Amino acid sequence: MINEIERLQAEIITLKREAADKVTAQGCSIKISEKGAVSLYGLGRFPVTLYADQWKRLFCMIETVKVFIDANQLKLASKPAK
Repeated sequence: MINEIERLQAEIITLKREAADKVTAQGCSIKISEKGAVSLYGLGRFPVTLYADQWKRLFCMIETVKVFIDANQLKLASKPAK
């Protein structure tokens, strides 16, 4: 019985650590992958996984991406929100 309690306590600690490494917002969650990349879950069937420097390069391009989307809105498909 004591071994089972210790096992469950260890499992709780592990789950708390995993939850601390995960951020959730607007139906999406973010966590660190096994290889040290940042994975964004909830946009589609598979996560979007990039290394930190790749995310930073993408963030620098955000205005360009917004202008591109606005300029090509009629050509773009969109997926309905759930």
